[in-house]
Amino acid sequence: MFTGKTIVLGVTGSIAAYKIANLTSMLVKQHADVHVIMTKNATNFINPITFETLTNHKCLVETFDRNFQFHVAHVSLAQQADLMLIAPASANIIAKLAHGIADDMLSTTALACTAPILVSPAMNTRMYENPITQDNIATLRKYNFTVIEPDTGFLACRDTGAGKMPSEEVLFSYIEKNIACEKDLAGKRILVTAGPTQEAIDPVRFISNHSTGKMGYAIAKRAMLRGAKVTLISGKTSLQPPAFVDVVPIVSAQDMYDAVMKYAPEQDIIIKSAAVADYTPAQVASEKVKKKEGELSIPLLRTKDILANLGAQKKAGQILCGFSMETENMLENSRKKLEKKNADLIVANNLKDTGAGFGTDTNVVTFISEEETRELPMLSKEEVADALLDCLLHL
Repeated sequence: MFTGKTIVLGVTGSIAAYKIANLTSMLVKQHADVHVIMTKNATNFINPITFETLTNHKCLVETFDRNFQFHVAHVSLAQQADLMLIAPASANIIAKLAHGIADDMLSTTALACTAPILVSPAMNTRMYENPITQDNIATLRKYNFTVIEPDTGFLACRDTGAGKMPSEEVLFSYIEKNIACEKDLAGKRILVTAGPTQEAIDPVRFISNHSTGKMGYAIAKRAMLRGAKVTLISGKTSLQPPAFVDVVPIVSAQDMYDAVMKYAPEQDIIIKSAAVADYTPAQVASEKVKKKEGELSIPLLRTKDILANLGAQKKAGQILCGFSMETENMLENSRKKLEKKNADLIVANNLKDTGAGFGTDTNVVTFISEEETRELPMLSKEEVADALLDCLLHL
């Protein structure tokens, strides 16, 4: 993921410094070239040898360390960096950064760095809420630093409140958002539907389907990483919602229809990947639910055709993509769907193909547009998502 990327981590004096060892390991496993700069106070909480072992680079602490390669270290690192993250960021380093003070290796490197700089405050609640600290944080934002909001919770000082550094996974997601992908979808607004819908039979039972939401969630995340503003309308799933994506939870097909129609007019691209429990009245009327007392008829469901309604209301320049899951006559049925629904692209797969369909981490799909039919090999759902976004970007 981060092959060829140089990430500089700045660590200051906070008990949360131990978390950065795990973050460093996570980044190295994704093939990032990681360099760590520590303040002197940080070395009281974690030994520089830890970071040197993980990164295979000297951990820098002293600005005037005589054991150096022939370059000005703080300038060299600042020039190499694709991104710099300072975490945990103490009130002291935040004040220095806000006012251009460069009196140690970390603050000097930050001042020389032109790459994006992320700052994750971690300190006592009263220090964090102090108006001076809040003014300094506002100053950082004015100068285009990204400030990661601290968590609220029980702190090492035994206080409870804001000032807790977020988890390594959250810090990783901020790094991922900034440098994992080129921002070729910047400025695009993309709506994605994902997951199953549930139609209540009675207060206990409902009709649903086998959709897990994996494909839709993969599309939403990859679109976000590529710079799009993403709205994800999702049925109930066990998946963790992608970071930096606006998630709209729904339950029924009517809920999904209402949410899609609400958000659709402002979108540049709409991708309907959700599997709606849209049974025809004849199909539903023929099903029964067994009970000890006898048989309970399932009431008729009259769900609205979301893709057809989107196609009928499609604005000029708006791109509409639907998914087609078939068990036979896949190409023929999907091309009919393309024309009938006024879609620009149909992503078709055959549920009988190995590695395709619900619940898998892979998919085997065919892109069907008015101009072409393109079959893809078996790919991970993230790879399918990227291929789909590439295709939609060039329609």
